[in-house]
Amino acid sequence: MKKIIIAAMCLLIFSGCQLNQKNNESVDTSSINQSSSRTSDTSSIKQTKEESTVTYPSGSLLQAASANDLKKAEEILKDKSYQIDEVNEKAETPLMIAVHNNQVELAKKLIDAGANVNQQDNIQDSPYLFAGAEGRTEILSYMLAQSTPNQAITNRFGGNALIPAAEKGHLENVKILLMDGRVDVNHQNDYGYTALIEAVALRDGSQVYQDIVAELLNHGADPNIVDNYGKSAKDYANELGYGNISKMLQEKS
Repeated sequence: MKKIIIAAMCLLIFSGCQLNQKNNESVDTSSINQSSSRTSDTSSIKQTKEESTVTYPSGSLLQAASANDLKKAEEILKDKSYQIDEVNEKAETPLMIAVHNNQVELAKKLIDAGANVNQQDNIQDSPYLFAGAEGRTEILSYMLAQSTPNQAITNRFGGNALIPAAEKGHLENVKILLMDGRVDVNHQNDYGYTALIEAVALRDGSQVYQDIVAELLNHGADPNIVDNYGKSAKDYANELGYGNISKMLQEKS
């Protein structure tokens, strides 16, 4: 009987030791996992901190725009402290350069990042005015949808975006600007020219200009406004012998 009791006690002690060992192993594993997790978190924080402190020297975005390096521009734009509207010796911003070169995707990225569409360069062009005047149709459309062009800002001739768009025959730009509705269809520049007068007086009366005249008239262009020389779009159409245009203008008078 004694032997049985002693054997039972030994078995109980042995079982207790094994249970204790398993608990210790569980604690050790948990500690290792927690330590590993803390190390991983610390490494992640350190990496994020390092990424957020990457800086680029002044002029980097201008260089990226000039080279049409979209990938580099995207990297620079991640730095929210970077001066996005920095200028070169011509007072051109990265967005102005992108518009000049019709770099559509780069222009969109810059606009999305908050680039100023109204900032003027040394010759009073702004990204918005230039896009309108020079047929940058896709960029112009994106600007109107995603930003707020200042309609009070004019080019070096005192004109808005619509006047040169009409004079240069950019029918799609004329349509976009008129459909947007914010541009003044009857704005007069320093010579007293409206978009309608320039489309008639300074061009050849061909089909594209007939279409532009029709668009302008349908959106409220006044054929009776006179320029600094006392002449209206009707006067010029009659003088130049533009029969179809003369008829359209007469019907709207």
